[in-house]
Amino acid sequence: MRTTIGALIAATNAFDIEAALALFASDAIIDDVSVGDSFIGHAGVRDYLERFFVGYHTATRLLSVDISSKTQARVRVDFTGDFGHEIGLLEILANVGALIIRVDADLE
Repeated sequence: MRTTIGALIAATNAFDIEAALALFASDAIIDDVSVGDSFIGHAGVRDYLERFFVGYHTATRLLSVDISSKTQARVRVDFTGDFGHEIGLLEILANVGALIIRVDADLE
C-alpha cells in the first residue's frame, strides 16, 4: 500500500494523469464528500484528477499513513493549490493486484 500511495502522490504532483490512472482498477470509484460527488471508472477518475489536481495546480504532501491491511489504508495529506490549503483524509482500498478500487475522500 505504501508503494501505491507514494506512486499516486508522485503522479498527481507531476500532473501525470496516465501514470495516476495506471494505479486504479478500471471500475474504481472515488467518492469525495468535500465536492459532493462520486467518480466512477477510469473516465470518472480522469475527470476528478483533471479537475481537482491539474485544474487547481494541487500539490500533495503525505502527512501520515495508517495501514490496516495489505489492501486498505487511511491516509492524511496536505493539499495546497489555487484554492489555498486543506488537509485531506483518504480511505484507500486496493485489490490483491495492488490496484486502487475505491477512495473515500474528505477534508478535515
